[in-house]
Amino acid sequence: MSDCPYETALLTHWAAGSDSAADSAHDLAHIRRVWANCQHIAKGENAPVDLDLLHAAAIFHDLVNLAKDAPNRAEASRLSAKAAAPLARACGFPEAKIPALKHAITAHSFSANMHPKTLEAKILQDADRLDALGAIGLARMLMVSGALARPLYDPQDPMAERRPPDDTAFALDHFQSKLFTLANTMQTATARQIAEERTNYMRAYLARLKGEINEG
Repeated sequence: MSDCPYETALLTHWAAGSDSAADSAHDLAHIRRVWANCQHIAKGENAPVDLDLLHAAAIFHDLVNLAKDAPNRAEASRLSAKAAAPLARACGFPEAKIPALKHAITAHSFSANMHPKTLEAKILQDADRLDALGAIGLARMLMVSGALARPLYDPQDPMAERRPPDDTAFALDHFQSKLFTLANTMQTATARQIAEERTNYMRAYLARLKGEINEG
């Protein structure tokens, strides 16, 4: 168990019920990377940030995690926010900050399509999206696609150059459907810089992959 009361509460909650991480791309390692991203962004923005609120939000943001292909996937962050409130209270989190905590958790999700209103919510949204980019993002995308039994690419058009990308059908289509759009959604300058560098890495990877496919 971790010395962090929020993390301990998270693990206890996951162990007690059916809200445990629905896939290995949204496990405790992901939670810890998002919190590390939050701290890096907060430092880079050089603005007043409620780090305790941000910490709780980062730890609890995937408290209820639904599978990527679940019909109610867009509800995951709202359900996480609702479930986080009593756990945060039990950890001594101030009641007055519960609404801000719930907003940050709800707004972090890409599927929820909600604009973050506070700096903490903006940082959490950016931190979570950064974990979908770069080498770690590439690995997570392949893990999820493999678990969903999706083919790596369309043999007739691997890079979706002559058809609309469909990431429900082919793993590589997720680059165009979502991943390559994330840098432009970043709320903070610090995260945007990191996102652009990670996106360039993924573009280079995809170009190399295209070359290897064409060599076959």
